[in-house]
Amino acid sequence: MAIENRLQMRSGVAAIVAVPRSVVALGFVSLFMDISSEIIHSLLPVFLVAVLGASALSVGFIEGIAEATSQITKLFAGAISDWIGKRKPLILAGYGLAALTKPLFPLASGLGVVMVARFFDRIGKGIRGAPRDALIGDVTPIELRGTAFGLRQSMDTVGAFIGPLLAVLLMAASNDNFRLVFWVAVLPAIIAVLLVLYAVQEPNVARGAERRRFPMHRAELGRLNGSYWWLIGIATSLTLGRFSEAFLLFAAKQVGLAITLIPGVLVVMNAVYAASAYPFGRLADLVSRRMLLVLGVIFLVAADIVLAMAGTVWQGAAGVVLWGLHMGATQGLLSTLVVDAAPADLRGTALGMFNLITGVSLLLGSVLAGFLWTAFGPAATFIAGAVFAGISLFGMLSWQTDNHSG
Repeated sequence: MAIENRLQMRSGVAAIVAVPRSVVALGFVSLFMDISSEIIHSLLPVFLVAVLGASALSVGFIEGIAEATSQITKLFAGAISDWIGKRKPLILAGYGLAALTKPLFPLASGLGVVMVARFFDRIGKGIRGAPRDALIGDVTPIELRGTAFGLRQSMDTVGAFIGPLLAVLLMAASNDNFRLVFWVAVLPAIIAVLLVLYAVQEPNVARGAERRRFPMHRAELGRLNGSYWWLIGIATSLTLGRFSEAFLLFAAKQVGLAITLIPGVLVVMNAVYAASAYPFGRLADLVSRRMLLVLGVIFLVAADIVLAMAGTVWQGAAGVVLWGLHMGATQGLLSTLVVDAAPADLRGTALGMFNLITGVSLLLGSVLAGFLWTAFGPAATFIAGAVFAGISLFGMLSWQTDNHSG
């Protein structure tokens, strides 16, 4: 058993070494940009209300516009990267635009500046997302794609929980100086852009003399086969059941967790997510990816059932851990499956379409969850989530994959 464990460990290390350098670089890019963004985002609502005198309605309006912009941009950025045959310029533009917005937050003296900053920050996120994942698919052989996506997702999530922790420490050290903390957040954003510029490379792909039409054309979209669209349907149902993580915070409050400890719920969830994303990604290259997705959805169903029945803090914590395992098992894997299902020259478009549809599904699922919570209580919200996740499980049973490995 000990020998077997050592062999598995060596296999995991060898897999990391075998992952292309650009993928590792993109992992660090995601980590540093997420640290920068989460330092700001974890403090921004309080900054808007306490320092700039904004209302809760204004905060919601700013966030709503920002997120809607990001989802729409993802679709077109992916298609453009396919059309021009280049990923890195769009990745650099996306991260560069996000970095340029960071100084606007400490300089803001009113809501207008913050709205502009959030708007362009989210455009930057939309521009980079699909081309970045398409580049991972371009440079990584099919037998390592799960590992590659799992590694990047894990590093991204590490940044997502380091950022808020740094924000807490910096606020304590600076005597609640919001603007100073926002200036500190500029530094990791600059590092992320420099990594894209100097450490990320894309393969030289020979293009034919004939100019391709823009991928959003009906004939081009027709090349995305039934396997791809079935996967989109599975992901849509799954995302409807995986509504906003804000409801995990509400559930924690419902079971009696102290108000001061409630932010720790997302720290725990993201810690489990980050710790499990790479091992599950590695597993995706060793076993059936569809069966691994089934396992990930079962984690969500279990989380929903536990949270629907939770009456103590420990039961709520168990639900949060299961939710984190679900995220670790599915988020990188879904990107891997999209890349597998799409032709090589339509990966950006396929990922952009996937991001747009699941983004809208997340919004609709969160609205429905909020309605059910208000009208019928917490249990109804999580039971509905389990039902949508169950529907996606049925979809997987009849899903016939037709992978494009080229």
